[in-house]
Amino acid sequence: SSKSQMEKKYPAIAGREKGPGPGRYGLPPTIGFIGHDFTKPTSPAYSFHGRISDNMYCVDSSPGPQYHVDAKITRFGKDGTPAYSMLGRMKELFQTPGPGAYSPEKAPPCNLQRRPPSYTMGSRTHYRSTDSVPAPNKYCLPPLMGPQVPNKPASASYTISGSYSTGGPSVDLAKTPGPCRYNSTDPGTYLRRQPAFSMLGRHSLPRDATKKPGPGTYNPEKVTVDKARAPAFSLGIRHSEFVTPLVVNVSD
Repeated sequence: SSKSQMEKKYPAIAGREKGPGPGRYGLPPTIGFIGHDFTKPTSPAYSFHGRISDNMYCVDSSPGPQYHVDAKITRFGKDGTPAYSMLGRMKELFQTPGPGAYSPEKAPPCNLQRRPPSYTMGSRTHYRSTDSVPAPNKYCLPPLMGPQVPNKPASASYTISGSYSTGGPSVDLAKTPGPCRYNSTDPGTYLRRQPAFSMLGRHSLPRDATKKPGPGTYNPEKVTVDKARAPAFSLGIRHSEFVTPLVVNVSD
């Protein structure tokens, strides 16, 4: 007991006391109408009608949800995809003639219409074994290229002439110079001359033996020309998070 009396009792710090978690708070439900959270929108709710027990007004004789709804039935009606079925052949009651049974070419001309010419294919002529009939490859037809075809129209034909050795158009007797033999005149001679510039050479660096300081040699933060001394910083002490700051009302 003496030991417990000697222990220093510290006052309770409200910042160390932990409050309840989020699960301790009860929010109003968002389902239904009774006690609904008024900060949330409410959707429409529907209920099933109860069964009427009075048989004088309603007699429930429905078989229940046992109807089979076809998969092709939609809320817009029946599916519009066409469906076909293969039926059996019907029994022929009478013999209908086919298209080949009609002969329209044998009908007489109506209203004195003109008929197109009709031809017949004759039989092959019977050759005698003593006749010397030539084969198809024995016949020689005139060529169709060139102007020498007697019964065919001929197009214009040209020939390429050879080069003449002397005096022809392919020989340059005057020894005319080509286009590369002529010298072009400078445009500055007969037009206004434009300004001209030249590129000078690179100047050489001075080759002295003095040592130049690098960027790391300079310390601009230690300058004392316009200040008493360079700024210095130090780390302070850690303050308690439970100390109330001193607030003093400053009078105007």
